[in-house]
Amino acid sequence: MSAAAQPYPHASDGSTITEVKDEFRGLLRAARQARSPRRRAEAAAALVDVVETIPALADAGCVAVYSARPTEPDTGPLLDALAARGVEVLLPVLGAGLQREWATYAGRHDLLQRAPGRPPEPSTPSLGAEALAKADVIVAPALAVDTSGTRLGQGGGWYDRALAHARPGTPVVALVFAEELYDAAVRPLPREPHDRTVDMVATPERWQSLGG
Repeated sequence: MSAAAQPYPHASDGSTITEVKDEFRGLLRAARQARSPRRRAEAAAALVDVVETIPALADAGCVAVYSARPTEPDTGPLLDALAARGVEVLLPVLGAGLQREWATYAGRHDLLQRAPGRPPEPSTPSLGAEALAKADVIVAPALAVDTSGTRLGQGGGWYDRALAHARPGTPVVALVFAEELYDAAVRPLPREPHDRTVDMVATPERWQSLGG
């Protein structure tokens, strides 16, 4: 997709980076809302084929993924594909005091939405926040990613904090739709010092390494 067709905020000189991020998120969420269920299902099926060609995924014994919200790239088929070949799949769960923790995926039948607006969670026992250290690969949600590795999330900062528990060097792969991958040389995403970058991005068309 051309840069001209991608949502991009038109920040004024006085805009703070927080304001730019918030405007960006609004544009991206609106674009996702306009995507039909049919197109989303097609993208989900294609993403499985793309993600499973990433060498690090092919060799992984444990992968941290996430349960997608309705407008995100659907991860259901990917969860099932990983589980079917014996990979241990970790999903985020909400712990005490809004602490995000991890639990083992036990199938789609086990996923339950515990509150409006929250993604479905498994009912298997919580393994704590530190369980992310078990993961050989981390698949993270994003609203957009640029080619430098900058990731724009939903704004809560949870993944930035969660990644502190990952083993050093564990690759992080963001999933986005094709038009949500930005050329950092032309339209960079806003980044703050605390923002954690990602190593790879996967779209329904392809995957690629970022940065470097």
